[in-house]
Amino acid sequence: MAELFDSYKSNYGEAVAGSIRFSGLRHDFFLIAKADLLQRLVVERRLRQDGAGVRALDVGCGVGSLHPYLEGAFESLDGCDVSEESILRAGQDNPCVSYRACTTPRLPYGDGAFDLAFASCVVHHVAPASWLDFFREMRRVVRPGGVACIIEHNPYNPLTRLAVFRCPFDQDAVLLNAAKARSLFQETGFQDIRSEHFLLLPSARSFARRLERLLAPLPLGAQYVCSAHV
Repeated sequence: MAELFDSYKSNYGEAVAGSIRFSGLRHDFFLIAKADLLQRLVVERRLRQDGAGVRALDVGCGVGSLHPYLEGAFESLDGCDVSEESILRAGQDNPCVSYRACTTPRLPYGDGAFDLAFASCVVHHVAPASWLDFFREMRRVVRPGGVACIIEHNPYNPLTRLAVFRCPFDQDAVLLNAAKARSLFQETGFQDIRSEHFLLLPSARSFARRLERLLAPLPLGAQYVCSAHV
């Protein structure tokens, strides 16, 4: 997998844009929606109690496409990925983020190092036999009371299926639904597990976001987020 994403270090964004071109939406529409969701998660999960800053980790960050939209959202932001070439590119584009390559299944961080660990569209690239280990590692690097979350494609959305089919580096992807994500969090010892679907409407206007929140329990949106406390 590292070699595959190494080959997309210079044109990752273009490849994603090509896979979603049929939607008429730009790649940054999806990135902004994810960044907004993560910042809302920090508030709803009360990670900033007593005014403390949030130490966040992006697991499987790739070339760091999401990170410009998270500038200032956290006290510190780290990113790691199996693709060393992608990490080099991410560091060039986002000098305020700390990056490390993951050359082993164990994340290169100490126990409880972060308040929040998130993985955006990563798990479907992990072999299903390793899903539990992936979740255990996210749990290990999050402090007690902290939060881990994943953002994943909704396999029940036909347009999502089309985008995955069109994406050159998603050919071997194994999509998991929100129920499976919740079960993985449960099996690895997380608490207070929540999920919601989003990216249903092609608009970032406030009324569209409010409508999406009302419909979030239904498996309609293009993607979903699942989060839980350690």
